[in-house]
Amino acid sequence: MRSGRFSSGKVGPAAAALCLAAGMALWTGAAPAASLALSSNAFTKGGSIPARYTCDGAGLSPPLAWSGIPAGARSLVLIMDDPDAPDPAAPKMTWVHWLVYNLPPDTAGLPENADHAGLPPGTREGLNDFRRTAYGGPCPPVGRHRYFIKLYALDTVLPDLGTPDKERLLGAMQGHVLEETRLMGTYSH
Repeated sequence: MRSGRFSSGKVGPAAAALCLAAGMALWTGAAPAASLALSSNAFTKGGSIPARYTCDGAGLSPPLAWSGIPAGARSLVLIMDDPDAPDPAAPKMTWVHWLVYNLPPDTAGLPENADHAGLPPGTREGLNDFRRTAYGGPCPPVGRHRYFIKLYALDTVLPDLGTPDKERLLGAMQGHVLEETRLMGTYSH
């Protein structure tokens, strides 16, 4: 049996098992699903976040890029938080640094300092744990913390939630997430 497209476009269970057992890939003509990806040219995945994007520097939001937005996505949500607060050796809470919702799905990312330079039209920000509706850079009181930037593709545009906190934003997103991805960076003083 050779790998390739079958005339019907469908593969029966016996043929599929035989191909898989032989280590052969099946191709049914369907396009592979795009996979949501998030990156920054300011730091690598799992790498150290430069001081420029923290309370020790200018406190700018980092540049972000994404790709693989799933078909049917109507908006994007971005959440940045720190699950190591206040001390990575004994975390007690997740500190929220940035909440952005209703990003248009046709955007490919955000430039450095996006929350001050201007977010795309229709985009809204929620209330972070600094009690602001803006990016709040890493500022760990002790130790090296992990900062997760999470991107969610939603099948809807959320209603105007005002300035929601993370819990309210997650509640509004429930049942609407098509796909999600994350980028983690670390920082210590």
